[in-house]
Amino acid sequence: MVKCNKCGADMAENAVYCPFCGAPQNSQQQNIMDTPDTTSQYTRTDIESNKAMAVLSYLGILVLVPILAAKNSPFARFHANQGLVLCITAILYSIAYTVINAIVLAISWRLMFISTILGLLGIVFTVWVIIGIINAVNGKAKELPIIGKYRILK
Repeated sequence: MVKCNKCGADMAENAVYCPFCGAPQNSQQQNIMDTPDTTSQYTRTDIESNKAMAVLSYLGILVLVPILAAKNSPFARFHANQGLVLCITAILYSIAYTVINAIVLAISWRLMFISTILGLLGIVFTVWVIIGIINAVNGKAKELPIIGKYRILK
């Protein structure tokens, strides 16, 4: 069962329209953005006292600050894991982009449009950073789309 994008009613997974409110459904968008929310597993005091650490988790190499300084906070560790996965993914993307760019340019400069298109994929990382920071500031422990399910930190 999935929930309606508009009213939140339960409906069949392949429904095109909500049977209760009639709103059209975009199931692909709903599946990507509908990630698990584990906020209820964390105490309110832990969340409130570690929001700043959680935000730092999404700022590149600053992910090391909550990893090292907030070892005892489950909320900060959750966001540190999300930030670490994001950082590693961004580094791997950067390496792959550099290699592919070098190969494309070695073949012909006329293929530069391929590098431009691949470079635009980097916007996804900015979107993930924004989503992560918004979740941290709002005190939510919600996974990032696509990459959030991976666990590095326990």
